[in-house]
Amino acid sequence: MTPYDILRNKTAVITGSGRGIGRAIALELASHGANVAVNYFRHKEQAEQTAAEVEAAGGKAVVVKAHVGEIAGVQRLVQTAAETFGGVDIFVGNAASGVLKPVLQQELKGWDWTMNINTRSILFGSQAAAPYMMAKGWGRIIGITSFGSRRVMAEYSMVGISKAGIEALIRYLAVELIPHGIVCNAVSPGVVETEALNFFPSKDAILVEGLRRTPAGRFVTPEEVAKLVAWLCTDDARMIVGQTITIDGGYELLA
Repeated sequence: MTPYDILRNKTAVITGSGRGIGRAIALELASHGANVAVNYFRHKEQAEQTAAEVEAAGGKAVVVKAHVGEIAGVQRLVQTAAETFGGVDIFVGNAASGVLKPVLQQELKGWDWTMNINTRSILFGSQAAAPYMMAKGWGRIIGITSFGSRRVMAEYSMVGISKAGIEALIRYLAVELIPHGIVCNAVSPGVVETEALNFFPSKDAILVEGLRRTPAGRFVTPEEVAKLVAWLCTDDARMIVGQTITIDGGYELLA
């Protein structure tokens, strides 16, 4: 017996799980026998590939196209997972997008787009998933945030604000849901080399400076983030409630 045996036959909904960190989380949970709802909006082939790898890893998968920035979209994602697998036990809010501009150049459209996908999706996804979790007296809700919620990064203004919102939302969810056996936490990775970095005009500078500032001498991998998420889903971590767990190789420690 291992702490991860509890994940067998659990059902996980992971927003934005067709690629990057979300994909790694899907595969990690599947390796412990979990069912996974693989969510995508634009990249169907990547989602289908992730689903195939989920099943090869030992889990079951359903691919769901849903714009999680729309309330109906994230609700349908959760409902599809529940109808396919008989419930929802784990909800991971991983989807992320945003308008990369200085804060004084941001517009209402960019605010709505970023907040809806990154933060609001976790609120309404959690609301949709919580009744299934309450029925079993067990559940896990995890939001993926970043150090941009606490540190200022060039071009990251709106995304950083949305990530700070995720951390606050997780704290409120944690207090309300822990009496029902639902444990909520956030995970904050450091610099992770994924396709998302390609959208940053200063990508090269981020990589060079990020590596220089990381005492561990390398970046965190998506797989390492996924292993932390999986551990937070075990009962060994059930008394970690409403926290933001940083995994960054020491990046934030340096002044």
